[in-house]
Amino acid sequence: MPDIETFRQNPKTSYLAAEWDRLAKELERIDTMVAEDASITELAAEEKKSLIAQQQALTDQMSAILAPEGVEEGGEPVSVVMEFRAAAGGDEAALFAADLARMYMKYAAKRGWDVKILEEDLSSIEIKGKGVYDALRYETGVHRVQRIPVTEKSGRIHTSTASVAILPIRKFPKIEINPSDIEMEFSRSGGAGGQNVNKVETAVRLIHKPTGIDVRSQSERSQKANREKAMQILAAKLETFEEEKAAKEHAAERKAQIGTGDRSEKIRTYNFTQDRVTDHRIKESWHNIEAILEGDLDKILEGLAAAA
Repeated sequence: MPDIETFRQNPKTSYLAAEWDRLAKELERIDTMVAEDASITELAAEEKKSLIAQQQALTDQMSAILAPEGVEEGGEPVSVVMEFRAAAGGDEAALFAADLARMYMKYAAKRGWDVKILEEDLSSIEIKGKGVYDALRYETGVHRVQRIPVTEKSGRIHTSTASVAILPIRKFPKIEINPSDIEMEFSRSGGAGGQNVNKVETAVRLIHKPTGIDVRSQSERSQKANREKAMQILAAKLETFEEEKAAKEHAAERKAQIGTGDRSEKIRTYNFTQDRVTDHRIKESWHNIEAILEGDLDKILEGLAAAA
């Protein structure tokens, strides 16, 4: 198990180590009080027991965060949630975001993974299967398309962008969320789901007040299941938020050559007129863009994994 100094120095655990240090100072304060007044020894012992238990919980959490990928407590992520957002380009950007979602769904089908559509407009999907996070973890970022839209009568090439975010869903989240930091709202689910879908407030929205991150889940059948799913997604978003922040702060120390994992970073261009897909991080290109959009992503993802 790494020592506390390792936890202090690592950007992934430094915020937890700071809390561990605060508890250590509190333990020292209690020892000082007992030395001055022996009558509080029994009361102090109970307080120390609680503080030590909190320290141990923090130590276990930090150890899990720094465990080698795939062998942390609870194993690798059990699934990923992929979010797709239209960026520059108006309606064409929205169409491209949906094209990307369908591309990953087809890739998942080829791999034999399970896919669940979380939002009807394909802005959010969940993919579950062995090795899914390792395969897709580097897809976060801005994807750019250059093509002639079907509505373009003059044959002019348009450039549009859409962002992709990969959120790892873990059995045991790396991030511990304080319940008092969450605001919860309930509403009626929309879309397909039977006659009862709009009669009961099963949809759940969570707002993490310290960061402003909000999550909505309506794909499950019960309010309890949607609340659990929303908590999983919120934990994944907070984990990604912390990792992006750490990567930016310590960019010079980062060994991986494929970027920061920031969803604002342009990572790939899909050029239809040249029948070419280019990944800007590893400076490689592949042809047969139609096959790629049909889920033929193996060569691209293998190239990224080799460069990581």
